[in-house]
Amino acid sequence: MKLLSLHNDEILLKLLREDDSVRAFEVLYNRYWKKLLAEAAFHTGSQQEAEEIVQQVFLNVWKLRKELVIRYSFYTYVASSVKYGIMASLAREKRQKHTREKLSQNLKIEDNYTLDWIDSESVRRQLEQTIEKLPQKCRLVFRMSRGEGFTEKQIAGALNISGKTVQAHITYALKALKTSLQKATSFLF
Repeated sequence: MKLLSLHNDEILLKLLREDDSVRAFEVLYNRYWKKLLAEAAFHTGSQQEAEEIVQQVFLNVWKLRKELVIRYSFYTYVASSVKYGIMASLAREKRQKHTREKLSQNLKIEDNYTLDWIDSESVRRQLEQTIEKLPQKCRLVFRMSRGEGFTEKQIAGALNISGKTVQAHITYALKALKTSLQKATSFLF
């Protein structure tokens, strides 16, 4: 191996291509991996990601050793490959971050819908409790009016009371509901 380390990159590449020389590959790897790793770590901000990028570049060199076409120098080739690996890593990280943000945003929206639903359920329960606390005749008039859609005249005829009494019951019920609703939603304002 000592003798191989004295050769230049072109001779080592020739040995790699023609003889499948593992030793030539090791010399090339040992010659450049630290510098490439430092560059990748600087740009990605992650030692682990940098190691994966450099490892993948040298793995590709080994896999493609028979077809490998190098126009300038071996270092230029692997440095460019690392550069593209860094760009791919950064793009992947950006997509993942965007996906996480969208997911987080969707969860917040769903949480808001859930909170709105809980709030509306809470308010509905509060209103129902208030209706149940109304005097019996008032509650009956209110349910007939708002729940079943009867007119004041129809309610007055069905219960054998005056139209003014129906109006008074509905007004009393609405005031009680308004007060209850203000108490239930006061924490929102």
